[in-house]
Amino acid sequence: MRSGFVPVVGRPNVGKSTLINALVGTKVSITSERPQTTRNIIRGVVHRPDLQIVLVDTPGVHRPRTALGERLNHQVTESLVEADAAIFMIDATAPIGPGDRLIAGRLIESKTITVCVVNKVDAAATDEVTVQLAEAAEWDFAAYMPTSAVEKQNLAPIITEVGGVLPEGPPYFPEEMTSDQTEVFVIGEIIREKFLAKLREELPHSLAVMVDDVTVGEDGITRILARLLVERDSQKGIVIGRGGSVLEAAGTVARVELEALLGTKVYLELRVKVEKDWQQKPAVIERLGL
Repeated sequence: MRSGFVPVVGRPNVGKSTLINALVGTKVSITSERPQTTRNIIRGVVHRPDLQIVLVDTPGVHRPRTALGERLNHQVTESLVEADAAIFMIDATAPIGPGDRLIAGRLIESKTITVCVVNKVDAAATDEVTVQLAEAAEWDFAAYMPTSAVEKQNLAPIITEVGGVLPEGPPYFPEEMTSDQTEVFVIGEIIREKFLAKLREELPHSLAVMVDDVTVGEDGITRILARLLVERDSQKGIVIGRGGSVLEAAGTVARVELEALLGTKVYLELRVKVEKDWQQKPAVIERLGL
């Protein structure tokens, strides 16, 4: 069989996590309209009888302004070191810019076999997609594929193209495994996703979630204690909301998804804590597992 590790790289908010979820066939990475949602290297596994693609969801490459931003960009570079191939995503609805060219240059420099995927074709005119494909052709990658990750369009050809350039090798994960993330990590990401959907645009980068405890009681209820970290007192008020409205609304949506994930009733206790300027503190970043 063919098998290998395939980082999915691109600028923030081009749809990397959405594509990985679509290719894997289940949710392994949270999504959001806010850029830089993905902070960790997350692996999702595509299984076929003669093929296993280990997709690596990477943070969006951007101009870093914090220690966290520098760490995220470094993660992307590291992911290419031992990659067997790569998927490079660009946005059909936005012109190719310096960020795209920076990433393309890194891919070419690393000599990684690359499939270029032009995403969001459902939201772009045909001539816009054609222009993007023509401009991207200058990079001379292995293949160029239009898709809509959110509409799950043209997924099978992407799997075929990527699988075709992978080396022969053993499967890295058992067939029943779609991700290598721990249950605690997934719980924290689901909680963060629900708050990202509720909060103002300037806050998401300052929000982190630490899951302190997960226990299953004799009554079969899973009790989860998690902390929501923000950087300033004013942000704490935003996360809680007037009369606790945001905390309650996002927590309720998170609890429903967690119950579906865990197959049990869930009691979710959320606390909001100020960790001043945590994005600039390597020790805190390390503690968060980022």
